[in-house]
Amino acid sequence: MFASRCTMLGVMPLLPLLVNAALGFKLCPSSCLCYESSDLVDCRSRGLIQVPPSIPHGTWLLDLSGNKLTVIRTRSFMGLWSLKILLMSNSSIQTVEPQSLSSLHFLERLDLSFNQLRWIPQDFSQSLSSLLELRLDHNLLQHLDPSSLGDFENLKKLDLGYNRIQSIDVLVFNSLSQLSLLSLEANRLNVLKDGLLSRQQRLEVLLLSHNNISVIETEALAPLRRLALLGLRGNQLAHIRFKTFLQLQTTSTQLQMSLNPWTCDCELQRIFSKIKHVRHLHVEDYKDIVCHAPAQQAGSSLASLDSQLCVAETASVLVITITVMLAVIGALVKAEHNRKNKQTVSDTESERQEKWG
Repeated sequence: MFASRCTMLGVMPLLPLLVNAALGFKLCPSSCLCYESSDLVDCRSRGLIQVPPSIPHGTWLLDLSGNKLTVIRTRSFMGLWSLKILLMSNSSIQTVEPQSLSSLHFLERLDLSFNQLRWIPQDFSQSLSSLLELRLDHNLLQHLDPSSLGDFENLKKLDLGYNRIQSIDVLVFNSLSQLSLLSLEANRLNVLKDGLLSRQQRLEVLLLSHNNISVIETEALAPLRRLALLGLRGNQLAHIRFKTFLQLQTTSTQLQMSLNPWTCDCELQRIFSKIKHVRHLHVEDYKDIVCHAPAQQAGSSLASLDSQLCVAETASVLVITITVMLAVIGALVKAEHNRKNKQTVSDTESERQEKWG
């Protein structure tokens, strides 16, 4: 009896620890709010400097937005195998350490927008093959390593807008064959290269507005069979090639082309006229396309000039042609006149010689 009581007394202090250990996967971090049996954990704007260590293992949505995390460390999310949605926007994140997300095999949505990321690790996509949506917009990214996105084989939406990306290796998106939306808005791209989108046959929305794009290579858009929207506003396009857009073998594609420094000449007008007559292509903001050059057309909308550019060009050609023809005729008349004068002088000299023979 005494021994049993002693045993019970020895166990009693351990009971809270045992209970806590048994129920640990249901406990909620003191600085967060947990809902629906701890499946949804809200840690927004709590001043956190690291990921709380006691997040319930059954959590499928974790919101860490608006904190001061700075670094996402290796093993930060160990044990959170059920996590499907991870939100970390506006959290002052500068670094994502290698292997920090490797345990999140079932993650479907990851938001790292509005942070200070300058790079992402080469193993960033490792073990994230279930990811469907990734937001990396509004960061400081300058370069993308092809291996960083290599395992996102099911990714459907990728937002890389509002970064500092100047060029992209043509292999970067090679494994992203399921993409339906790709945003590269407000970066520093100069050229849209052939081959960059070679695997994106399912892409429906491509946003490239507010870059420095001055060249779209001829085959750059050719693989895009489902493209519904192509945003090219606010770039450095002065001319385009009709063949480049004719490559878009889609059902219907809306083109956004305004806010570019267009050189309005007959060639440009003909190209846009051809595009407008292609059944599946629609220039959504044609009325907002404004001429940047030549000086006499600057500030005028291309639509308001209608066919005037080609008429003016034709008139100029005719004037030049007529001028050249008149110059040629004048030269011929003068030459014939000189020839006759010489002949007259020659005949006169012959007659004089015969007379005074």
